[in-house]
Amino acid sequence: MSIDISVVIPTFRRPLQLADALASVLTQTGVTLEVLVIDDCPDGSARSVVEAIHDDRVDYARNPHPTGGFPSIVRNLGWPRARGTYVHFLDDDDIVPEAHYAAALAAFESHPGVGLVFGRIEPFGDCPAEQLQRERDFFAAAARAGQRCGRFGTRLAFTGRTLFGSAMLVCSAGLVRRACLEKIGGFDPQIRLLEDTELFCRLMRGFGAHFMDRVTLRYRIGSPSLMHAPNPSAEQLREERECFRRLWGNYRRDRGSVEFLALALITRGLLRFVL
Repeated sequence: MSIDISVVIPTFRRPLQLADALASVLTQTGVTLEVLVIDDCPDGSARSVVEAIHDDRVDYARNPHPTGGFPSIVRNLGWPRARGTYVHFLDDDDIVPEAHYAAALAAFESHPGVGLVFGRIEPFGDCPAEQLQRERDFFAAAARAGQRCGRFGTRLAFTGRTLFGSAMLVCSAGLVRRACLEKIGGFDPQIRLLEDTELFCRLMRGFGAHFMDRVTLRYRIGSPSLMHAPNPSAEQLREERECFRRLWGNYRRDRGSVEFLALALITRGLLRFVL
């Protein structure tokens, strides 16, 4: 049987959240799927969660060399084993909305060749109400940016916003065409933070993206939030700067400094108030 969507879930000691994430995947209708759970915990703590489900669509593997929190490496262990036409990198604490996979499949079919499909993000969680509202405002603005980028085509506006603007999506919000993922070689294993931004940037520039005007992810917000921490540590800020330097360096290597500088000028200048 052919597989429409392969879901790759890295996990580390979040059994309750993992069970919720798996339930949201396995209740999807209208598509064929497989789930690859990659456990980055040395003691294999997620095995019992997978075994309790009793669903042969779910495959469990323990990372023989735990990374201590390097998601790009863990995800790269999963996707080469995927048999699906499309791949979803789902974090172990996020939730897939009802009927999302069928809608994403239709979007890919109506936009042949596009490497990435993503849409609106709905934050939820047990964090303070003020923090949750800030997250909702941020992702509402991100959705508006995604809609506007789509008016300029499938590639350069999305790419420029991703390189030089605030994030339009998180890792779990996008589905990717496996053939495109294979061509770009997956995640950069030297990037720990912003690894999804770097991957999506290469997919957008190489193959194009499509924004779906519907909720494509229920995104669990922690307290504090790593993405929007009010007082990030000096180490986190340093690592983020290093990740952006590598992201920009990868783009210049692949597309040239002239295009990089031109895209920076257009995105930060002429299109700053549009994107």
